[in-house]
Amino acid sequence: MPHTTAKNLSLIAAIDLGSNSFHMVVAKAHHTEIRILERLGEKVQLAAGIDEERKLSEEAMQRGLECLKRFAQLINGMPAGAVRIVGTNALREARNRNEFILRAEAILGHPVEVISGREEARLIYLGVSHTLADTPGKRLVADIGGGSTEFIIGQRFEPLLRESLQMGCVSFTQRYFRDGKVTPARYAQAYTAARLELMSIENALHRLTWDEAIGSSGTIRAIGAAIKAGGLGNGEVNAEGLAWVKRKLFKLGETDKIDFEGVKPDRRAIFPAGLAILEAIFDALELARMDHCDGALREGVLFDLLGRHHHEDVRERTLNSLMERYHVDQGQAARVERKALHAFDQVAAAWDLEEGNWRDLLGWAAKVHEVGLDIAHYHYHKHGAYLIEHSDLSGFSREDQQMMALLVRGHRRNIPKDKFAEFGDEGVKLIRLCVLLRFAILFHHIRGTQQMPKVELQAADDSLEVVFPDGWLEQNQLTQADFANEAEWLTRVGFVLSVR
Repeated sequence: MPHTTAKNLSLIAAIDLGSNSFHMVVAKAHHTEIRILERLGEKVQLAAGIDEERKLSEEAMQRGLECLKRFAQLINGMPAGAVRIVGTNALREARNRNEFILRAEAILGHPVEVISGREEARLIYLGVSHTLADTPGKRLVADIGGGSTEFIIGQRFEPLLRESLQMGCVSFTQRYFRDGKVTPARYAQAYTAARLELMSIENALHRLTWDEAIGSSGTIRAIGAAIKAGGLGNGEVNAEGLAWVKRKLFKLGETDKIDFEGVKPDRRAIFPAGLAILEAIFDALELARMDHCDGALREGVLFDLLGRHHHEDVRERTLNSLMERYHVDQGQAARVERKALHAFDQVAAAWDLEEGNWRDLLGWAAKVHEVGLDIAHYHYHKHGAYLIEHSDLSGFSREDQQMMALLVRGHRRNIPKDKFAEFGDEGVKLIRLCVLLRFAILFHHIRGTQQMPKVELQAADDSLEVVFPDGWLEQNQLTQADFANEAEWLTRVGFVLSVR
């Protein structure tokens, strides 16, 4: 479900539904500053509950839902828009994620967004950059999660490169250390698998270069603590320390016997996998040192949420960049957006669209409805839908992109009713948004060469009446024909469009 924007927030919260752990941060927001009030985290290991058919087990779901029941107590009563909940790799991978999401939303009372790997990387960097001192140099940030590892090179508050690889401490534990036995051969398999994953991004990372390397995950903090306990560092990770930890790990032979100071008992099982991944990162990227930062995804979500409420919404920049890239007629896009939003404001109450960010969604779709024209005119609405759904769009969740893509797909010719039905109850609202988008495009069919009249919209459940000034339609027969043709298309989805 799209989320609502709230103004003048004092309390905000972010929940990170990670593949290994669930984390929540509650903070007090004042202008552009955040003061952390509460941090909670629980080991859930959602990724460990994904079977060969890529389905989450009921047991894994229950672990997650029980954790969320405890989290819910802290956000009870917080307004929509003050809480943002993001799901990462385990929910990206799970085919039955919607079952878990619906149950989670019922407990939390707020929508859950599943974000892409690169969007996760952007938010991680945002959290790190706002936590560390602002320096002019470039940073490499690595975050080893339960199911994926994110890499970002950035400068100050701007990410320059974002990548996400399918390797994580939980998924690698399931693959190489499931029974808790640690041998040089198994470790070598995990290390080699990580090196193979890294091959796809090594050159891109090296080309950009960096001045310091930062690790933002619990895995890196735990390994740094183990190295410090061995007297080989002060909390940072270094090559000598990694080698020492690995040798000791081989001597212990089992995860249950791990006794490094600073490594919590609930992290022992996934420690060897995390170590293998981190050693592979050090070797592939030729690192000498990596420092740890407490800021990560959840802090990034907080700062992103705060930015939205102070008119610094990265989503607007993302869409403007997409429009420039695909040479969208910006004047036409602006005309269609204005008309679509004006129409929305007239019918929102009648169509039950006032709660949620349905208005934002319509505006976004109006901005980019013509991106597909840069590919080809034939079926450009389908080209546009594909680009929107499959591009890395900073600031948008997967569901945001899917809904936006569907509106663009349905903005002309046949409306794919079956695709809208996949969104359940929200599919009805999406069809209504689609009708408004089609109306706005139709209204500006002549692309600004003619002064268009003010019209009144009257909406009922499955109908929309457009009231033109007396006599105007008779004098503008092209518009009259356009609306008659549109009425034919809409009858195919059980919708009645009338004009007078």
